[in-house]
Amino acid sequence: MLPSLIQAVFASLPSRKRVRDAVRTYDRTMDDLLREVQRLLEAPLDPAKLLAMSGKLQEQFAPKLQASNICMLPSYNHKLPTGLEQGTYLALDVGGSTFRVAVVELSGKKPGAKSMRIVNMKSYKIDNSVRALRGNAFFDWMAEKIETAISEPEVKKLNGTASFGMGLAWSFPVEQTSIRSGNLLAMGKGFRATEGTLGQDLSELIMTPCRKRNLNVHMESIVNDSSATLLSRAYEDPSTRFAVILGTGFNIAVHLPVTALAKSKFQGYPQRWLDEASHVLVNTELSMFGKNVFPTTRWDDYLNETHARPDFQPFEHMISGRYLGEIVRLILVEAIRTTGLFNGEMPDKLSEPYTLDTGTIAAIESDETSTLSQATSLFQSRHPLSKPPTFADINFIRQISQLVSHRAAAYLAAGIHALWTLRTTSEGLTPASAGRLAIGCNGSVIEKYPLFRELCQSHLDELTTLLGAEPHSIALEVAVESAIFGAAVAVCCLEA
Repeated sequence: MLPSLIQAVFASLPSRKRVRDAVRTYDRTMDDLLREVQRLLEAPLDPAKLLAMSGKLQEQFAPKLQASNICMLPSYNHKLPTGLEQGTYLALDVGGSTFRVAVVELSGKKPGAKSMRIVNMKSYKIDNSVRALRGNAFFDWMAEKIETAISEPEVKKLNGTASFGMGLAWSFPVEQTSIRSGNLLAMGKGFRATEGTLGQDLSELIMTPCRKRNLNVHMESIVNDSSATLLSRAYEDPSTRFAVILGTGFNIAVHLPVTALAKSKFQGYPQRWLDEASHVLVNTELSMFGKNVFPTTRWDDYLNETHARPDFQPFEHMISGRYLGEIVRLILVEAIRTTGLFNGEMPDKLSEPYTLDTGTIAAIESDETSTLSQATSLFQSRHPLSKPPTFADINFIRQISQLVSHRAAAYLAAGIHALWTLRTTSEGLTPASAGRLAIGCNGSVIEKYPLFRELCQSHLDELTTLLGAEPHSIALEVAVESAIFGAAVAVCCLEA
């Protein structure tokens, strides 16, 4: 009898879990953690500290300019446009999810008129079925889409019987062997186009099915996305010498004197090119730099340690769209467990890596309403809670996001400053005599993330004037449709 009575008494009591939840105390408050995050993320942003980071990056550049097959890679592009070139070209842009074919008209600088115009553009989705096309089948598919695009009456009328010069923006690795050719390397992202074609000339892989279809086209240029961005912006602003790609990933291209790189970097280049080129577009692969340069936090360290390729792209881990949301997520998870954010409840999926999208935190930062109602609704729709988050919860996320994105903008400024100093020195200039330099910008983070470009610009102004440069000597400029326009401009540069 007694055991059953004891059982009944215990059954009537709250469970240990309910008791624990009812009296649960947390290690600290949300404000405590916010102050710590602010201290850790803002302390490195002092101009003198950013300048020191720039100096350390320059030290890392030196050996890679002498010998490296993965970064500081010279292209075959050595001419920049004057902005006066004219012509009509076929621009191809192959990305991870879209293939675009555009007829681009370059009309040069004319008062009151656009110097670059997309006359006609067709976009074709690259879905899993297209990614699964093996070897030549993928390039046959490309040729079919090119044929469809140039069969448009408007395009036929425009070009007549002349052969279209094609420029290709290829967003995958390629070992370039000339301005218009390159050996196909592994594409990744589920593409099977390299099966049986790996190491073959990309230009010929595209042109062979085009010839079979009797298409009146010829390949003139192959460029990567960062070079395309630089070229497209340089056509409109002749002071452009850099291009920043900052979206899901990160890279910078820079126009440098050939003498800034070791002669061994140009092994295999034709003598005619070497005789003619004074400068060259360099793919820096800047994402790979920065280890032991940028101060990290425990959240950065955890992200790196659990990454599939730790230390491979340390700079990218700090600033790109792939990782900004993840850094914020790691801080939020800690806040839930130690401060009672969301009343200690873990939102749906938030405990899983990379589930907090950078687009989500950008939208939360964008909400200027007094109640943060839009941000609250968005977060609840993507990471549901049993009870909607409070204003304090969402405001905490917003403040953390602002701190993470501001640090990213400042670190990017330090990276740009390091390359600006490299170029200035290589040209035999001083900060005071370097003049104005424009940077073409492309990618979702630098184009669309709230105040990101403005913050980066502010830090750049600070860093350059510290060394005696004129105010606003570096200008961050958005390069619209840079892959398409850049592919066309790359062709016109050859004809100049």
